[in-house]
Amino acid sequence: MEKSKYSLAKSGLRPKKSLGQHFLEDHGIIDKIITLLQLNKNDVVVEIGPGTGALTIPVLPYVYHLIAIEKDQLLINLLRKKLSAEEGKKITLISGDALKIDFKEISNDFKQKIRIIGNIPYNISSPLLERLILYRAYIKSAILMFQHEFALRLIAPPGQRKCSALTIISQYYAEISPIIKIKRDAFYPIPKVDSMVLKMDFERPYKFQAKDEMIFRKIVKSAFLFRRKTILNSLEKATVSLSREEIAKALEECNIEPKKRAETLSIYDFIRLSLVLPVNMENLDTR
Repeated sequence: MEKSKYSLAKSGLRPKKSLGQHFLEDHGIIDKIITLLQLNKNDVVVEIGPGTGALTIPVLPYVYHLIAIEKDQLLINLLRKKLSAEEGKKITLISGDALKIDFKEISNDFKQKIRIIGNIPYNISSPLLERLILYRAYIKSAILMFQHEFALRLIAPPGQRKCSALTIISQYYAEISPIIKIKRDAFYPIPKVDSMVLKMDFERPYKFQAKDEMIFRKIVKSAFLFRRKTILNSLEKATVSLSREEIAKALEECNIEPKKRAETLSIYDFIRLSLVLPVNMENLDTR
């Protein structure tokens, strides 16, 4: 398949910095990703940011249907021209913002859970993850390419400085596995950093679940608001109506050392805190 660089040049197009456009060019890596996707002919796949179709078109023979969501209408036009008549029957091209797509509607239309793939621009990585979590009941799995540092945050274990509220919440809702690291020179234009492909399996969430997920999420986000502080000081600063003594008592009940910092706590620690910390959702500052 023709490389994105030449496809764009022939059409008089240039990558748009404002949309974080970096197109995967290495066909060897594309083939490897397709193998790792383990697709089957019954799968309905949503691709976020198909670009010039470097991954889109090779994936089509392996799926039942593919919905490609592309914000850049010029790339939609370019991709449409590349499709054969047969390929065109297996793909739906949507010009739109992935952060506004109703994944439930797509799932219901095809009467099955969907799979998500895509090369995700850094500027939408966090909000996109939040949206996928919101629609997790309609998604089997997501195979996504992120900037390397962002991907490391998502797979970080407790105790690492990279561990964040997004780490805890993402690992709570899905089993996350690193698949392949991709050097930056595999893209056009060449980005400043490497990338990593991760698999998020929403059918394999964390083995224990919180009684009230909203409280759980609020506590996690509050704990990381002041991550340089101890968990006791952080939660005290983030809560409106709880005393230091009440927070200390909850930590003691969960066998959590009050001098620990948020990034050292496990998902299970936060689940236990959500069960014993006497708070209402409005009592927590998550900003």
